Amino acid sequence: MLLGKIGNMQQLFKGIYKDKVILLTGHTGFKGSWLALWLHQLGAKVIGLSKDIPTHPSHWVSLNLPIISLMGDIRSLKTIEDTIKEYQPDIVFHLAAQAIVRYSYDNDIETFETNVMGTSHILHLATKYSCIKAVINITSDKAYDNKEWIYGYRETDAMGGYDPYSASKGCAELVANSYRKSYFHKASKILASARAGNVIGGGDWATDRLVPDIFKSVQNNEPVELRNPKAVRPWQHVLEPLSGYLLLGQHALESNTIVSDAWNFGPNDESTKTVQSLVEAIKENWNKVDFKILNLTNQLHEATLLKLDCSKAEHYLKWKPVWEFHQTLFYTTNWYKDCIENPSLNMAERSKKDLDIYIQDAQQKNIIWTQ
Repeated sequence: MLLGKIGNMQQLFKGIYKDKVILLTGHTGFKGSWLALWLHQLGAKVIGLSKDIPTHPSHWVSLNLPIISLMGDIRSLKTIEDTIKEYQPDIVFHLAAQAIVRYSYDNDIETFETNVMGTSHILHLATKYSCIKAVINITSDKAYDNKEWIYGYRETDAMGGYDPYSASKGCAELVANSYRKSYFHKASKILASARAGNVIGGGDWATDRLVPDIFKSVQNNEPVELRNPKAVRPWQHVLEPLSGYLLLGQHALESNTIVSDAWNFGPNDESTKTVQSLVEAIKENWNKVDFKILNLTNQLHEATLLKLDCSKAEHYLKWKPVWEFHQTLFYTTNWYKDCIENPSLNMAERSKKDLDIYIQDAQQKNIIWTQ
């Protein structure tokens, strides 16, 4: 029997999530939809809050989860406050964001309002309502002031950001640190920030992101265009950082104050690859994938080299990634392959299957959150 059929699923993370009320912002997005699925399987009472359904097709729509799904913009303080008043969440997982780098160049005000002021709204209200014990604030590895060095960035390195998206995430981290020091510790609440590497996996249909572009190109029977083939990124399956977020949430709900800090969640060094290497590896899994390299001048700035140092999470949380690079690409490619080649396939069950396999592999490796 699959773990996703409840079973041992609700015992993961010490069983802490069963019957907990979770406010999940950004639940209709790529990472948010996968987290909503996992939390639901863990027995949590999930309250989703998102501005809209950001892509069509949509992984969130395909899941059809029986949770409370609200449409509201985190730029509205009243919208968030009304939601907290009505549902009294125990913990907030804050994922809602304007998350596309290239979009941020043309929509800078929206990006800063959403990612900076939206985060401020969440944190302000979390300090105001006693029901909320903790906030897990999700930002990005792009929050770091990227100096293009070969070393992995540590949580104590400077925040920065060249483009509006990256800068907004750096600002959001500064805001979180201010709230942590000024308000959260006084209220005996926990505020953890999580920064993940480049996340891939089935169900991402966003515009101007590499993996969705690859599989949209397959659908259109044309090669994907690579703007920056030599760019190096820490690639990881979407379930990897989510396990880190859930582990932070477990410790927060257990009142473990050590997690009230910033945390990196990234893959092992062998998963830090160039864009071209990633596409070539996906092509090995599905020969319908093809690519061409663009020779562009005056293109928008994109970082060339970015790595994370995750030794802090490994040491203090005993967190480790489960899947290696080849497994990440295998499960990612096969999700899209099944979706594209079998339009009538139940993709909710397909996603649950990947989650079950991931958990089974984690159990075999005796990963901390399965114990």
